[in-house]
Amino acid sequence: MSSKVVDMEERKGSQNWRKYIRGGVFFLLLIVIIGFLLTNIYIVKENEYRVVRQFGEVIKIVEDPGLHVKIPFVQSVTTLPKNQMKMSVEEAEINTKDKKRIIIDNYAVWKIEDPKKMIANAKTVVNAEAKMSEFIFSTIRSQLGKLDYDEIINDENESRGSLNDQVTETVNTLLDSNNFGIVVTDVRIKRTDLPNDNENSVYNLMISEREAKSQEYLSEGEAEKNRQIAETDREVKEMLAKAKAEAEAIRGEGEKEAGQIYNDSYSKDPEFYEMFRTLQSYKKTIDGETVIILPLDSPYANTLLGSE
Repeated sequence: MSSKVVDMEERKGSQNWRKYIRGGVFFLLLIVIIGFLLTNIYIVKENEYRVVRQFGEVIKIVEDPGLHVKIPFVQSVTTLPKNQMKMSVEEAEINTKDKKRIIIDNYAVWKIEDPKKMIANAKTVVNAEAKMSEFIFSTIRSQLGKLDYDEIINDENESRGSLNDQVTETVNTLLDSNNFGIVVTDVRIKRTDLPNDNENSVYNLMISEREAKSQEYLSEGEAEKNRQIAETDREVKEMLAKAKAEAEAIRGEGEKEAGQIYNDSYSKDPEFYEMFRTLQSYKKTIDGETVIILPLDSPYANTLLGSE
């Protein structure tokens, strides 16, 4: 009896052990299946491209956000950024049109427009930025080489703004002609500095040029002042001469009219006019100290004595 009980317990234990083994195997298989699925499912985000390669060759570019599946052991997936990126271009030294050496520091904003072309010709983002930096530097060196130093640093001159646009357009043309699949949206020059060895000499030259320009303005102002004074003096003389001529004409007209009046008056009463003229002459020639010796038959004596 006891041996039967022991045998039944052994059988029950063996069955429980088999259940545990089957459960463990099932759980292990479930983990393997889930892991297998997870390793072959990839997520595409809004701001990225997912590049699917098969045996190292690009077979497709996935742009649509969401979950996607790749073939296990055969395909691999890498990521490229879709959003705009900023790249600082290493500062470099160039020569301006007037043979001055300057150091420029600029940056660029760019993005990948065609991932297949970018991978085929630039291979990586690092290589794409290196090639883009090379194009930007050569373009800026060419453009600034056409300008004098003071044109570049003068804020009143708007050539800087147009220069950035020209550089952006030229760099995009070069990138497109080489099928790099990337686009530069903006290139900006952050600063332009002089090398330390010639900074002071250029500043002194600029000061002397500004002083010479200031003296030139002063000379031009003095010459303009003298011209205006001379012009004003000439106009005043002309106005005075014209006024004098007009006054002489008016005086002549007045004298002519007065003579006509005198003549008309004399013709009406010659004797009265003769007496009036004699009295006028007395008024001008006789004062309080005058001693007059006149013959009795003179006009003065006749008038004074009332002989006539």
